[in-house]
Amino acid sequence: MTPLDYALFTLLAPLGVAVVLALWNGLRQTGKLAAWISVATALLSAFAAAKLLGAHAANEPLGGLSIPWLIHGDLQSASPLRGSIIELGVRLDGVSVSMLMVVTFVAACVQLFSLGYMADESDADYGRYFTWQSLFLFAMNSLVLAPNLLQLFLGWELVGLVSYLLIGFYYKKPSAARAAVKAFWVTKFADIGLLLGLIVLFVDTGTFAWSVPVPHAEWVAGLLFFAVMGKSAQFPLHIWLPDAMEGPTPVSALLHAATMVAAGVFLVVRASPLFVQAPDVGTLMVYVGSFTALFAAVIAVTQNDIKKVLAYSTCSQLGYMVAALGAGNIVGGFFHLTTHAFFKALLFLAAGSFIHAVHSNDIRHMGGLLKPMKVSGWTFIIGAAALAGLPGFAGFFSKDLILEGMFEAGHLLPLIALIVAAGLTAFYMGRVVFIALLGEPSMHAHEHHPHPAPPVMQAPLIALAVPALLLGFGGPTMAAWYGQIYSFHLGAVGITASAMALAGLAGAWFMFGPKQGGAGLKSAFEPGGRLAASGAVDRAWIGAYKAILLTLASAIGWFDRYVIDGLINVVGETTLRLGQALRPLQNGNVQHYLYAVALGLLALGTFGMFAQ
Repeated sequence: MTPLDYALFTLLAPLGVAVVLALWNGLRQTGKLAAWISVATALLSAFAAAKLLGAHAANEPLGGLSIPWLIHGDLQSASPLRGSIIELGVRLDGVSVSMLMVVTFVAACVQLFSLGYMADESDADYGRYFTWQSLFLFAMNSLVLAPNLLQLFLGWELVGLVSYLLIGFYYKKPSAARAAVKAFWVTKFADIGLLLGLIVLFVDTGTFAWSVPVPHAEWVAGLLFFAVMGKSAQFPLHIWLPDAMEGPTPVSALLHAATMVAAGVFLVVRASPLFVQAPDVGTLMVYVGSFTALFAAVIAVTQNDIKKVLAYSTCSQLGYMVAALGAGNIVGGFFHLTTHAFFKALLFLAAGSFIHAVHSNDIRHMGGLLKPMKVSGWTFIIGAAALAGLPGFAGFFSKDLILEGMFEAGHLLPLIALIVAAGLTAFYMGRVVFIALLGEPSMHAHEHHPHPAPPVMQAPLIALAVPALLLGFGGPTMAAWYGQIYSFHLGAVGITASAMALAGLAGAWFMFGPKQGGAGLKSAFEPGGRLAASGAVDRAWIGAYKAILLTLASAIGWFDRYVIDGLINVVGETTLRLGQALRPLQNGNVQHYLYAVALGLLALGTFGMFAQ
């Protein structure tokens, strides 16, 4: 098989499974068989992506595929905006191949884990879940392999739809249904930016290509970044992501930690030639990303729901990526996207095994889980260390590359925010580890007798722990794919960030470790955490909705009712009255008609005489 064949398999195989399961009700209702078909396809897709990555590493020609879809304008025109051919297909290079490996590997691990985690669901729900999982894999792969922005837009919207379906998987639960609708509308609101950006780009250039000079680059990049803010949960459009934790935990690992939310970051990486033409938008990205990183880290400090801690952590880490890309550090942003996908998926799945064991999301209902759940516990600790950026773990290398890039670009205030966020990250992850894994078992945990996760849930954890440990050493290879040279060196910025992380971890041990000290420090965190987590941003959006959108809708409704409808009603009423006035002339009396004809002829004759 050629590299193109492997790429097409990652697209068509999950699509085929999703279509068959959706249309073949009997197969979907079997549950277990449908699940294994979906899992096998995901595993084969990961294998195909690995073959592609191997071919790229060996400098083999990857090829590609372009299929003409639409022809716009006159291809023979001499105009600068002459006609163009809009294509669909597959683009294979270092960016798409590496991202494809991330998506397929994480998706395969999540689906395998789901076999155990979702085992208690009914056969119908089991089959429905894996149907959507296969559809998501196709949607994300089509986005990653897109040769232009138009195909990315199609995959982008399909990813949003499947995300809505999976967040609302427990649709009979009101909070889950609300969370799904909230995620859908917030991301769709942001997606208006992507649609308008595509329109401006096409009007400017006559193409949807990734790399093309754009006269209104600031407008296009700004509109695309607005879409990125929604998809990648940047302040103030981050409000949907914590609520999305209402979906099953494997869904949180796949869609809202590793791949779906990373689609926005991937868009900026892929369209970096366009964003380079918009330096003001880049500066905006730096400040939005760094603020989001710090803001979300502050909220995560006070959360007791283990999934909410990880959700706000995802917002924070996406902020690092956005800030790096805004500063022009494409390698740093994409490298952190890659490492984060693996260790955050690991953290969510390990958290899922804790939830599965104690039937609660609250870390206060856990405690002492490391002893009965060694594989889940130790892999969670590895993921937490990578997220905290502790030296030697994957997150340490990618986060250091971002911070060094911010320093070199001269963004000192955002750099300080990111370094403080690094300390808070280590603190809140240390808090979870010391309470849920190393703390005294709670009465709730005693009642449920925690036990090791089944092998089908442990295997994905081990598989994800490996890149969480070792992937940081792959930075030079990834940089080479961009034509850049990267060799790790620990400078003053990296030492400062590492010291902050270790200080945050030490603070967590002091406050939540065996001695449970620092009561005053604990109370100092609470006001800021309560303020950040109070839903003020949600209320601001609701206020804007009522004050602006509803007011505007009311004004438009009045204009439609009394101006548009009023004008039409006046015309109709006038016509009706005129018709009623003329109605006596049509009374069916032949004599009256003859009189009218005679009078008409007389009038015409008189007019003719005087006209001469």
